[in-house]
Amino acid sequence: MLLEFEKPIADLEAKLADMKTLAEQSNVDVSDAVKKLEEKIHTLKEETFNNLTRWQRVQLSRHAERPYTLDYIYEITEDFIELHGDRLVADDKAMVGGFGNVDGQTIMFIGQQKGRNTKQRQMRNFGMANPDGYRKALRLMKLAEKFNKPIVTLIDTPGAFPGLEAEERGQAEAIAKNLKEMFMLKVPVICIVIGEGASGGALGIAIGDKVFMLENTWYSVISPESCSSILWRSWDYKEQAAEALKLTAHDMQGMKLVDGIIKEPLGGAHVDSKAMAKELKKVILKNIKELQKLSPEDRIDQRIEKFSSMGVVVE
Repeated sequence: MLLEFEKPIADLEAKLADMKTLAEQSNVDVSDAVKKLEEKIHTLKEETFNNLTRWQRVQLSRHAERPYTLDYIYEITEDFIELHGDRLVADDKAMVGGFGNVDGQTIMFIGQQKGRNTKQRQMRNFGMANPDGYRKALRLMKLAEKFNKPIVTLIDTPGAFPGLEAEERGQAEAIAKNLKEMFMLKVPVICIVIGEGASGGALGIAIGDKVFMLENTWYSVISPESCSSILWRSWDYKEQAAEALKLTAHDMQGMKLVDGIIKEPLGGAHVDSKAMAKELKKVILKNIKELQKLSPEDRIDQRIEKFSSMGVVVE
């Protein structure tokens, strides 16, 4: 799948492939031309991806080939044991979690999971969790706390599921309880936005000692399309909405709502998912090591102070 702003790059890459094929078939030395074209492609990539608009970053965060939660977990961990169910109603397939071993360190991983094809998307409910999913996430967090294991949450959702049945089963209560309980967890908690971070659906697993965003992700109370439909009664103004919402990683860091930005490979995380997972692993282990030096009481105090200071204006 090609996004509109990726097409000029794809055209040059196709031209490069044709040039290499022609050279192989005719035994003609075109190494100089190939080198120049490769340099031109690299320059165009840098110019394109270093100057993306907010809407283009939203599009990149939704790229069909972008790694999802389980892709990162299986790449980062030596082994992973997925745990199921909220022990109350159901096992929400939109929320996944379990223990994984990372360089000898056992970590509880929790995150939203989207699907690659129609069947998977239906099973995963497009990464939109029901109350059962948030209750499952909290159950797993409490399990990690019981065994004194750090928690890493990977956030990628267009929002909590807004269906009637979700509201009937207490969607708002489930998310609110997660917010309250995550503040008081005695173990280190690291939250990373790996794709879409929309509304309370994202926030329900995003209260942590450290909150990071991948370079081409977004985090906001509402998606650009929904914002556009409310303000202009049309999705046609989604680009203007994205600009007004200031929802990118750089915006969030500038407003001190996240602790850092994790750089992606040039072109996006999907270009080199293994390199992206390696960088994610490095950030996770580094921050867990730092957080483990603090006492549980200090971590909780700092966590509460961190979120309490957000949005406060002193005149």
